[in-house]
Amino acid sequence: MFWRGVIGYLPVNVVQGVVGLLTIVAFTRLLSPAQFGDYALGLSVMALVHTAVFTWNEAAMARFWAGESVRDGGADHTATVYRAWLLLLAALPVAALIALALPMTPGLKLAVLAGLATVAPRTFVKIAQERRRAAGEVKGAALLDMGQTLGGFLLGAAFALAGLGGAAPLVGMALASLACLPFIVASEHRQQAGGRVERQRIGGYAAYGVPVALSLILALVLSSTDRFLLSAFLDESAVGVYHAGYSLANRSLDVVFIWLGAAGGPALIMALERGGRPALAEAAREQAQFMLLLTVPAATGLALVAQPLAQLMIGEDLALGAGRVTPWIAFSGLLAGLTTYYFHQAFTLGRKTGFLLVAMAVPAAANVLLNLILIPRFGLDGALWSTPASYGLGLLASALLGRRSVNLPIPWLTLLQAVAASALMALAVSRIPAYGGLLELSLKAAAGAAVYVAVIALIDAGALRSRGRDALRTFRARSAA
Repeated sequence: MFWRGVIGYLPVNVVQGVVGLLTIVAFTRLLSPAQFGDYALGLSVMALVHTAVFTWNEAAMARFWAGESVRDGGADHTATVYRAWLLLLAALPVAALIALALPMTPGLKLAVLAGLATVAPRTFVKIAQERRRAAGEVKGAALLDMGQTLGGFLLGAAFALAGLGGAAPLVGMALASLACLPFIVASEHRQQAGGRVERQRIGGYAAYGVPVALSLILALVLSSTDRFLLSAFLDESAVGVYHAGYSLANRSLDVVFIWLGAAGGPALIMALERGGRPALAEAAREQAQFMLLLTVPAATGLALVAQPLAQLMIGEDLALGAGRVTPWIAFSGLLAGLTTYYFHQAFTLGRKTGFLLVAMAVPAAANVLLNLILIPRFGLDGALWSTPASYGLGLLASALLGRRSVNLPIPWLTLLQAVAASALMALAVSRIPAYGGLLELSLKAAAGAAVYVAVIALIDAGALRSRGRDALRTFRARSAA
């Protein structure tokens, strides 16, 4: 199931990667630094409300589908999840009234309200995606993801050209999610036909999902506090510079981690439900090896090409500062991705999501404290130093606490191989002069990729070469038959 998901979600990964970079290219040019800061803060508010109110319900859909679908086709489960979604919508007008009452600039207020308007359609689509992913319906989940991603960018760019300011990308996201609804409402209604809405189910789902949501709120605190504090101690332009560099690194890595997580999470649940702990351990080790071999060099490469990449992708007003931000966030993004998409799986698999909340409280508290201490004294640098330190603490806490739920294997040899190959890649890239722009980026990216792939193939890291050869033989045998 994992490799089917990896292949099936590859188009989503490509679309997300391209759109993620185009988002930075377009909006750092179409929006002023202050407007880009408004967009960053509006996006953070949208994510916070989504996570605080709706995520526990989405998590329940994903975690319990494999077991419930065997019993009655998942009708009761699906009906209960969607009824809970309807009840939760009442929180949105309350959040909008609070936003209207708060003292904010008109541009920021519009961006926040646009973000809140995005939540309702996006959460409905998200539930439908989670059901499809859990059921192994890769194509359906992938199409929804690509439709929202591409449509949101195109519409957002159009509204930015029309002069809507920092709210433009968020309005585009809302309309793209609304456009997906006609394609899924009928099928989701059929899926819950005849299903009973059971209050005790909602209680059980909340017991499982609320700690997940609270931990994700802490993750948002971890990833967003620096922006709000930069706004408070400096200004929106500093937020714009930081968010541009942060997005350049974090979105690039997030694409890879989300891709692997979309394929890996349901596969681990299915392995545990159908094959028990031995099957889970085997599947987890395979996933961890592949994840390390992809993400360690990706983070290293981003740090190595930060300046030419920023010159090429980010508007002139933000490029210089963003290039300084990117290497720090590349390292932070690697730590965050490994924590979220591997070590956090132990808590959801073992249904001990309370430990997840504890694990996230450690880096979130550290991040707030470090930013409060360092930003007033060192400005933007203080936020940069705080971020990797906090994520490192988070990874350590999650790895240690996760062993009390489900002991996921750590492939130390593969980690060492990935780090060693990345170091050789960095050595080769460092020999290329800093020509700047596209030339430097192309030369360094090509040289780094060639060196890394050659080393990994030579030592057969993670047995990737062997697995690829076996897969090719199987394919040839099936073709001959």
